[in-house]
Amino acid sequence: MEFPNRDAQGGMSCVHRSSRPLSPHLQVYRPQITSVLSILHRGTGMMLTLGTLLLVYWLWALASGPSAYTDAQAILGSWIGRVILLVWSLALFYHLCNGIRHLFWDVGLGFELKTAYASGWTVVIASIALTLLAWIAGYLMRGGGP
Repeated sequence: MEFPNRDAQGGMSCVHRSSRPLSPHLQVYRPQITSVLSILHRGTGMMLTLGTLLLVYWLWALASGPSAYTDAQAILGSWIGRVILLVWSLALFYHLCNGIRHLFWDVGLGFELKTAYASGWTVVIASIALTLLAWIAGYLMRGGGP
């Protein structure tokens, strides 16, 4: 079988590309909450992977003895370590809340535009609230101080 628009290598170099319509790129579209949350869901999944490596490091330090554990605590207890842990916990709660939203979508609920926007904002607010509650609880259990 021969294809008239293909060159000898099987490519389409003989087709005039200028006559083919081009798909608009991302800059053409105004970001909407549904698209932004979809991208964030993927990004937080990657952040959770990196955070899991940090958790493995902490567990390794815990198992390695007091010196390694003290070093790990110094790193994680520094301001940059706390910022990393804060961002990781926000990613965790966002991914959890948005995953629950996706479970509702899996059974066919929440696809109406108004509901999709409302559930999106609910995910954002709930993930921030859960992160704050977790950090407040952590500080209270620790004795209240930074």
